[in-house]
Amino acid sequence: MKLKGITDVFFDLDHTLWDFDKNSALTFEKIFKINNVDVSADDFLTHYVPINLKYWRLYREDKIEKSALRYGRLNETFKAIEFEANDDLVYKLSDDYITHLSTFNHLFENTFEILDYLNLNYNLHIITNGFDEVQYKKMSHSKIDHYFKTITNSEIAGVKKPNPLIFDFALDLANTNASKSVMIGDSYEADILGAINIGMDVVFFDVNNKTVDNSIRQIDNLIQLKKYL
Repeated sequence: MKLKGITDVFFDLDHTLWDFDKNSALTFEKIFKINNVDVSADDFLTHYVPINLKYWRLYREDKIEKSALRYGRLNETFKAIEFEANDDLVYKLSDDYITHLSTFNHLFENTFEILDYLNLNYNLHIITNGFDEVQYKKMSHSKIDHYFKTITNSEIAGVKKPNPLIFDFALDLANTNASKSVMIGDSYEADILGAINIGMDVVFFDVNNKTVDNSIRQIDNLIQLKKYL
């Protein structure tokens, strides 16, 4: 059923439009080669992915700073695979990861098609917890930045999703309100519950199609947004 009265569509970026896992894997392969780190990227990523999620959760909950996230997720992964990496190497890899991440720009299937479709009838926006210096590059290099009228990230808003203040900040920036807006994202806690808590409609995007709540609209391919918008 189509959503009624919607004028503004807000997207998360990583894991929703920008294929973070694929781009991140390619980045690690690149920086390991640059720094002569003799580690299997596949082995590393098996441990890194859940560790990274844990650190992002801590960062989202304001339990650690950005610098601790960047260092800790790498340091803990190297320990998990029993690879000796001194602090200098961890910090260098951390910096190189941020530098090279936006050089890979794989998007999820049908990203351009759905943005072209939505752009005809809606104002499009981004709300992301990602780092300010990286998110703009991701969007620009993947050639999707021109679709979006506003981009809100947690660093300019001063708080992170699911904090209601970041949604309020984004709505004010977009000159709209919650009753006329819908949030589309992959994080049930940060994107979906965060948006619901301030009165926004939501669509949960999960490529693995894991049902979290039958009452929540859910898609596993972006083109399916045409059912609702």
